[in-house]
Amino acid sequence: MKRINEVMNHQPTIVGPELSLQNNAEPLLDQIEGTVEFRHVSFAYGDREVLHDINIKVEAGSSLAIVGPTGSGKTSLVNLLPRMFDASKGQVLIDNVDVRKIPLALLRRQIGYVPQETFLFSVPLAENISYGVEALSTERLQEIMQSAQLTKDVEDFPEGVTTMVGERGVTLSGGQKQRTSLARAIAKEPAILVLDDAMSSVDTHTEADILKHLQKVMQGRTTIIISHRCSTVKNLDHIVVLDEGRIVEEGTHGALLQLGGLYAEMYRRQLLSEELEDTENGDLFPGR
Repeated sequence: MKRINEVMNHQPTIVGPELSLQNNAEPLLDQIEGTVEFRHVSFAYGDREVLHDINIKVEAGSSLAIVGPTGSGKTSLVNLLPRMFDASKGQVLIDNVDVRKIPLALLRRQIGYVPQETFLFSVPLAENISYGVEALSTERLQEIMQSAQLTKDVEDFPEGVTTMVGERGVTLSGGQKQRTSLARAIAKEPAILVLDDAMSSVDTHTEADILKHLQKVMQGRTTIIISHRCSTVKNLDHIVVLDEGRIVEEGTHGALLQLGGLYAEMYRRQLLSEELEDTENGDLFPGR
C-alpha cells in the first residue's frame, strides 16, 4: 500500500497553464486551428542532448513528414507536441502560442497521436476504438474502420466489433493493433494528427490502401507522419530529414531526390529491397 500511495501521490512535472501561470492569468488559447512550429528547439534526456536547434513550421491543414535513421530524434521531437516532455531550449508553438500556455486537456484532446507501441485494453474492439470519445454511432464507427483498413479484419472476427481484445491487444496481429490505434486517433477528430511509424507492421499494399483512405481524413487537418518508408511520405507537402538530432535536409520528395543526399540514399535502398523481395516471391519482372 505504501508503494501504491507513492505512485498515486506523485506530482506530475508537466502541468497546464492553470497551475503554472502566475497571478491567475488566463490561458492564451481556448481552441486549436493547427499551425505547428518548432522554434530553435533543443531537447536532452538528462545530460544527453538528442535534438539540436530544430526549426520547423507546419501551416494548419498541411502535412509534414519526418524521416531519418533510427535514433535520429524523430519520436523525441513529436513527443514535445502533446507535452510528454518539454523542450530544454526554444519553443514549441501551436497557433503561435507556446504549448506550455495551452490548457493541457485542450492540447491533448486536439492531438490524435498514434505511437510506435500500441496500447490496447482488454475490452471489445469497438470500445478500444472509441476510447476517449463520448459517443460514436455505428455508421461513424464503420467509416473510421474503413479509413484504418480494419473492416476486412473485423468481418473475420467471431463477434465483429464486439470481439474482446486481449490485454495489450494480445489476440491481434501487429498490423491489426496498429490499425486499431490509428482508428482510435481518427475517432477523436483532432486538429492535429501525428503518426509515429504507425504503419511499420503492415505490408506495402495495405499501407497504400490506408494512405489512400487517409487522404480524406487529412483534409483540413494538420498531419505529421514519421516513417522509415519513403513510399509512405513521398506525397506529403514537406519532408524533413533528421540525423543525430539535427535537420540535415528538407524539401519535397522530388527536390530531395535531386539533392542526392541521405533521403535519396534511403529511397534507393528501399527500392532495391522491394525489388529483391519481389524476386524472392517469384516475380521476375518487379514493378510491371
